[in-house]
Amino acid sequence: MAFRFDLITLFPGLVRDVMTYGVVGRAVETGIVQVNSWNPRDYALDRHRNVDDSSYGGGPGMVMKAEPVDRALEAAFEAGANGSVVYLSPQGRKVDHGLIEYTAAQSGLVLLAGRYEGVDERVLEARVDQEWSIGDFVVSGGELPALMIVDAVTRLLPGALGDRQSAEQDSFSAGLLDYPHYTRPELYAGRTVPEVLTSGDHGRIARWRAKQALGRTWLRRPDLLRDAELSAEQKQLLAEFKDEYEMPGRHC
Repeated sequence: MAFRFDLITLFPGLVRDVMTYGVVGRAVETGIVQVNSWNPRDYALDRHRNVDDSSYGGGPGMVMKAEPVDRALEAAFEAGANGSVVYLSPQGRKVDHGLIEYTAAQSGLVLLAGRYEGVDERVLEARVDQEWSIGDFVVSGGELPALMIVDAVTRLLPGALGDRQSAEQDSFSAGLLDYPHYTRPELYAGRTVPEVLTSGDHGRIARWRAKQALGRTWLRRPDLLRDAELSAEQKQLLAEFKDEYEMPGRHC
């Protein structure tokens, strides 16, 4: 059965366009995922199809009205939407790989993309199960964060990637950043591919990649290592990386 995404958005055309490309586009074509869009403007009751109004208490910007959003959500569920209703908001829980993994194990997700100053709090209280954030910054609307979540979840669904190991070896899948990648030519702009990668020795290659993943995480995201339970071998590899990193003329 396809994983079902339902997006509540004022810009369904944006969603449709993005859903035709890459991994998600192929997953839609092969029936691995189903993506539906619901425009609150289609559920506005006045003849001008208004979906926003000024904020009670004053202040700049407009607020998305409760009723059109509520009716769009109701229509989505009547048509078969399932799963949690998630509102994309900078005030929400920070999305991480663990949350994406948990979501991919479900059967559906409803994503509410706000605009303007946000959505009337009353519909959020009544309808939304969780609020998610993709980072401590503000964008113009929830569509791009929602599409990022669709992409991240889709990558973890069986059959979405040509090689299952692609998802298993991605950054964060093991709680670490990814190791460096290289392709042809072997020499480019005076820089060469590390010798170990051309050695044909799969044991050495695996060890080098594990060391680089640990080292990069230590350099760029040390917070990921604070609570990590490293094996004795991983601790040894990380110690080696640190020694090599501090060497003059280093080349890890």
